[in-house]
Amino acid sequence: MKIMDCTLRDGANVLGNGFSEDLTVLILNGLTENGVSVIEYGNAKGLGAETLGFEGPVSDARYFELAQPYLDKAEVGMFLNAKRYKKENVEHAAKAGLAFLRVGADAGDAEKYTEVIRTVKDNGLKCRYSLMKAYLLNPEELAEEALKLQNMGVDEVTIMDSAGCMLPDEVKEYVKALKNKVSIPVGFHCHNNLGMSAANAQAAMESGVDLLDCGLLGMARSAGNLATEVAAALAHKVGEAKEVNFYGLLNYLEKELIPAMEKHGYEPDITPLELILGYSGCHSSFVKKFKAVAAEYGVDVKELIVEVSKIDRKSPSEELMKKIAETLKEAK
Repeated sequence: MKIMDCTLRDGANVLGNGFSEDLTVLILNGLTENGVSVIEYGNAKGLGAETLGFEGPVSDARYFELAQPYLDKAEVGMFLNAKRYKKENVEHAAKAGLAFLRVGADAGDAEKYTEVIRTVKDNGLKCRYSLMKAYLLNPEELAEEALKLQNMGVDEVTIMDSAGCMLPDEVKEYVKALKNKVSIPVGFHCHNNLGMSAANAQAAMESGVDLLDCGLLGMARSAGNLATEVAAALAHKVGEAKEVNFYGLLNYLEKELIPAMEKHGYEPDITPLELILGYSGCHSSFVKKFKAVAAEYGVDVKELIVEVSKIDRKSPSEELMKKIAETLKEAK
């Protein structure tokens, strides 16, 4: 299973229709340096939206330029709302060297957009397809549409819980229905309007999903999306998405992205340290002591918490913390 980060597209809704050049580069750097291998970016409303009343701080042409240093480090692409399709925009994306376009349309509308899919494929791009508002169809109906899309040449389909209204049992039904019907990868996009994004992601993973959509710090439209760092934590707990540098990603968030987004009034619901407590099973009452030992030995408090918690989650002693800290220091 892989993680698909959509911060630079869906997450851009928190600032309007897109991130600035500086933030775009900051986020592309953070993702690629920490092993996130699939990245969707650009105007929040998709490729070509800038000419239809959704102008962002950066043009599509400039977004193409900004991505150039990262095209060999990850699979980088853009979203294309099928209603805003123009052939020349697809051609420009292909010429710019993007790896994919993800066509988005409401569940049930696939047959309206055969030309869009064909144009994406004819231009040598991978064609991902988002079944937006997936809940408009029942699981069996959505699976039949996914099969049609596969037969049209689509390379991957995403079940989009666009309103964040699904519950885990429903997610399992949808993912299993599609996995039983198609051979192409199946993704899941879980919005957080019911506070269920992590639970739904877990349900999707248990049902064999191939890709999880997410956004750093939970950034996305409306109530937000599954946070990329939470997705990485959940995946690592079951041995998935090993290519993602979990600690590196959390350090990047703490040192770079969180301070940058605080300037725009955005703060995460779960901080990296709070996430580590849940990941490791460490009670927050021990944090002060962990921080003191980590500072004394010059090691990452998050790694120290995880390694100590593997041995003692009930009442870790300062002696144990120092012993593990010494080991981490020697391994640096």
